[in-house]
Amino acid sequence: MTIENHNFKDEKTLIRVDFNVPLNDNFEVTDTTRIEAAKPTITKILEDGGSVILMSHLGRPEGKEEKYSLKHIVSKVSEIIGVQVKFVEDCVGNEVEEAAKNLENGEVLLLENLRFHKEEKAGDKEFAKKLANLADCYVNDAFGTAHRAHASTTVVAQFFENKFFGYLLAKEIKSLEKVLNSSDKVTAILGGAKVSSKITVIENILDKIDHLIIGGGMTFTFIKAQGGKVGNSLVEDDKLELALEILKKAKAKNVEVHLPVDALIASEFSNDAETKLAEINEIPEGWMGLDVGPKTLELFDKVVENSNTILWNGPLGVFEMEKFAKGTIALGNSIAKATKNGAFSLVGGGDSVAAVKKFGFENKVSYVSTGGGAMLEMLEGKTLPGIAAIKND
Repeated sequence: MTIENHNFKDEKTLIRVDFNVPLNDNFEVTDTTRIEAAKPTITKILEDGGSVILMSHLGRPEGKEEKYSLKHIVSKVSEIIGVQVKFVEDCVGNEVEEAAKNLENGEVLLLENLRFHKEEKAGDKEFAKKLANLADCYVNDAFGTAHRAHASTTVVAQFFENKFFGYLLAKEIKSLEKVLNSSDKVTAILGGAKVSSKITVIENILDKIDHLIIGGGMTFTFIKAQGGKVGNSLVEDDKLELALEILKKAKAKNVEVHLPVDALIASEFSNDAETKLAEINEIPEGWMGLDVGPKTLELFDKVVENSNTILWNGPLGVFEMEKFAKGTIALGNSIAKATKNGAFSLVGGGDSVAAVKKFGFENKVSYVSTGGGAMLEMLEGKTLPGIAAIKND
């Protein structure tokens, strides 16, 4: 099921990669992480003596939009892979079929943005079949889109006998399963703004964890639900009952929930705001909590230090503003220290990954997941269509 045990000599392989990378105003790639992550899979197939056809989406185009063309990334992909990548200005049709047919061993062809065709997101079977006709084998190496039942991520697999997980996707699955199936002391750290976006994750992982650390904006929904004063902090008033319900379920399952005990509060949502420390349940009117305080960090550090497996999804404060980044940085340091001492740490979800990169923790944790939505759905206990499509013969 992974590419490891297959020899791709003389075969054309269609790879679904996730090259949905950020571009600046000059259409230059500003973060090459996703391209680099796909390199080992591409290299293995080329070294076997096969050729590679890469397909990806970029952004959310409405029809064909010049700014979302994958031609902008050809030179960067070529540079990273070490092979001059060929490009074709569509992903289906005569010109594409011709380019695929003439592809020689050791060569790489990049197709135009899949989402220029509405059939991609619709999971259209005929469109998937046209993609499948370009190659002998199919490899899915795009974890970031594995939770979407799109033509290139799921439907296309049914037309192949030889279909595989790429190295990146296999590693993602393995890392997540390691967290979900760990019998050691597991700590989940969930931050971010809203309880509503994390409810199903919390409910699904309660059976699998020993400690749950809650941070970020969703803290205040829990604090208010318990009768605390949260001032002008972010609160989901319609989720107060639910917050209490989660605490009750956690208790029934012997999961220790750790909420912040103090906060760095601000007079307004700004890096220039006046700030002071307050007890988490005594925030005065007109003030809002934008980061955790020192007592909380001490408390969280102890929990993390005694964990064998750590899952981190979501920051502790508004880390984009320097004034409110201390909590997230300190948590990153705690996780890095635990990892160095032998714990397995998995970080995932857009904001956490951004924080990990921004503050230089990338190589100090065990694994940084490339797919926020896909990771959350896996943690929610859902079967991802892109993964099921490879597993189901």
